Amino acid sequence: MADVYQRLARALDRLPHGYPATESGVELAILRRIFAPADAEMALKLKPLPETAAMIARRLRRPTDETRAVLDGMAERGQIYKMKRRGRDWYGLAPFIVGIWEYQLNHLDREMAELFEAYAPALLGSLGGVAPALARVVPVNRRIDAKAEILPYDDLKMMMESCNSFRVADCLCRKEHELLGKPCSHTSETCMSFSRETDAYAGMPEWGREISREEALALLERVEEEGLVHCTYNFQREPFFVCNCCSCCCGFLRALTEHHAPYMLARANYVSVIDADTCSECGDCANGRCPTGAISASDEAYTVDGGRCIGCGVCAVACSYDAIRLVPRPEEERVTPPATLIDWSLERIDHRHGPVKGAALRGWLAWEGLKIAAARRRAD
Repeated sequence: MADVYQRLARALDRLPHGYPATESGVELAILRRIFAPADAEMALKLKPLPETAAMIARRLRRPTDETRAVLDGMAERGQIYKMKRRGRDWYGLAPFIVGIWEYQLNHLDREMAELFEAYAPALLGSLGGVAPALARVVPVNRRIDAKAEILPYDDLKMMMESCNSFRVADCLCRKEHELLGKPCSHTSETCMSFSRETDAYAGMPEWGREISREEALALLERVEEEGLVHCTYNFQREPFFVCNCCSCCCGFLRALTEHHAPYMLARANYVSVIDADTCSECGDCANGRCPTGAISASDEAYTVDGGRCIGCGVCAVACSYDAIRLVPRPEEERVTPPATLIDWSLERIDHRHGPVKGAALRGWLAWEGLKIAAARRRAD
């Protein structure tokens, strides 16, 4: 029988996100750093769908209090996810990205950073090699053309205004680069999570600090001025985090520019346009501001390469002459994100493993949904 880390790696790779094997086995070295053998065995008993401690204990025939203590310890170590919904705590097997790796913020050291960098070409290439994209760009709305219709999933401010709980933490990617001797000049505390649940982070694993809605919205303004790119999960309903990314450190953008992973980050359905008559040719939009190098000087003004532009809008924020606007891409170039995380997962399995496994997953989800609904009725 394969050892527990090989089995856990295979389980993570069966998730829609993936966790590819390598000849070097670096992916196993990473799991050994994160999981003790007993924790890895427990993780293998969890489902990717959320369950309460009581549901897991009943399924594993263990005492509920003992099971909850084990799960809380694993969540604190960043090995599984823990979330609050309807006032209850729920647990489950997390993907490696977005999930276990991000949970290592408080545990990251130089050795872990070196292991991740060694694994990055295989991991990011795999994650970004299959549709639909893992994450997507959310544009800077204050520079979108006034005539354009802004869809709800493209309005980050509106998403956050509907939430009741907010947290902010240091950027894991910038921390990793600092540990590797490559410190970033950008603000570190920029990664936000948010929830419609009241007191969503009470009793949750330590990660950053809680902030108010007003502080969260003010932070959005600051990171836009700084030239950071809003990135979130690639689905429409109830997103729960936004990374504010720089091209020098952050994995989503590096996957595009360094690892040729086109499905790691979906561009926004907008493109920057520069008004040649208004452009002063100062170069503020291009000189280190554009994260993908989509802006260059021409004979008469600066121009945008629409194929490289990701529609983030940070160039427009930098323009003192109001010469840049985000305009909708042509209809045939637009991509609608999956509606929910479940929809994203199903599409991803279809693309990774084919329609047969996709159909099997749909059947499993339907059966698990019935069991979870029955468990909730018993709890209520």
